[in-house]
Amino acid sequence: MEKKRRLMTQMSVERLVCRLAGPTIVIMLITALYNTADTYFVGSLGTSATAAVGIAFPLMAAIQAIGFFFGHGGGNYLSRQFGARSFENAGRMASTTFLSSLVLGAAISLLGIVNIKFLAVCLGSTGTILPHAIEYLFFILLAAPLTCACFTLNNLLRFQGSAMHGMLGMLSGAILNIILDPICIFWFGMGVSGASFATLTSQTLSFCLLLAASFRGGNIRINLRLIQPTLGFYLEIGRGGFPSLCRQGLGSVAAVCLNQVSGAFGDPAIAAMAVVQRISMIANAALVGFGQGFQPVCGFNYGAGLYTRVKRAFWFCVKFSTFGLAAMAVAGFVFAPGLIALFRPDDPEVIGIGNLALRLRCLTYPLVGWIILNNMMLQTIGRARSASFLALAWQGLFMLPFLFTLPPWLGVLGVQLSQPLADLATFVCSVRLGMGVMREMREDKRSGGI
Repeated sequence: MEKKRRLMTQMSVERLVCRLAGPTIVIMLITALYNTADTYFVGSLGTSATAAVGIAFPLMAAIQAIGFFFGHGGGNYLSRQFGARSFENAGRMASTTFLSSLVLGAAISLLGIVNIKFLAVCLGSTGTILPHAIEYLFFILLAAPLTCACFTLNNLLRFQGSAMHGMLGMLSGAILNIILDPICIFWFGMGVSGASFATLTSQTLSFCLLLAASFRGGNIRINLRLIQPTLGFYLEIGRGGFPSLCRQGLGSVAAVCLNQVSGAFGDPAIAAMAVVQRISMIANAALVGFGQGFQPVCGFNYGAGLYTRVKRAFWFCVKFSTFGLAAMAVAGFVFAPGLIALFRPDDPEVIGIGNLALRLRCLTYPLVGWIILNNMMLQTIGRARSASFLALAWQGLFMLPFLFTLPPWLGVLGVQLSQPLADLATFVCSVRLGMGVMREMREDKRSGGI
């Protein structure tokens, strides 16, 4: 453990971020790709079936939000404790967060399955989408405990500087999911439910591999005897994880509202926005993965009082991500019609709505790097209020008002404009928050290290 601490506080921050970000980018991209694979293969079953996957997206985002809440909350604490050499507390936190995420995931699974039809309607299903949505949701709900635990374990490993172990666990499950999708949907004739059954199977494999990884490579072991469900630990989890819960959870709420508002313009609008969400998810996954490589570097060095290293790592990540997102935005803008057509090649209405929505999003996408990296930095150094406000502002204070006020005036264009306008407004807020923290660290005397 001491060897890992020296590595995290002495290696060049640029090399360290890239070393840790590589596996996390792969994890996030593969996760996004296998979620997108569901949409791609189900797309051949019709527009309503494609829309059903979009209907389930908010639930999947909410389940992942629970995993991120515990994983980021416990992981942020772990990285700071590692930096301060408090290894015993780190062990208690890891075990407590793991079991808590598993139990809460099981509660979501039970409640969801019992009320599955009501849940599908609340998520935005129309009469034609409802049967497909129920089929797809069943196995997604059944997998909820494992999904929560997988995201928690992956983040606990990542914050300990063991991103490669997490990558192997998540990657194995993702590859299995992509292989099983066409087999279950077409060969076994399971239709829409085949895609979610593949997800259940893949999450089971990932869970087993990630749990095994926690016992290797000098990582903090999951030990049920160390579980300490105290108020103090849960306050620490909330402090570090609430911004992630806001970011992911409000994203889920916004997706539900997007489905509800889009439904006023028919199934093609729901399907089109679902496809745009999946494409955006792939681009966003690379950014989030890169930011997750930055977080343990930030946490270890902030805990050790090496603020110069924190600032240097942050600016390196902002510059790199902005350039990468700008390139993605240009490519997305140019090839938007073809990208939408990959999912619904025989539905010109879906292609038309999706094409404009994707191009409008590309106009503001280069700003997202600054927003997410600021949010992650604030979260990792324990500025929960600022990080939570930024997360709430993006999908709550800005996205939802735009989504409910613009469509009555602009029709479907209002739906397409809501996310780009929310990006722009959030960027303005995040500049002030981020620069304020940079100024504080510059003025603090504990700024040693390179």
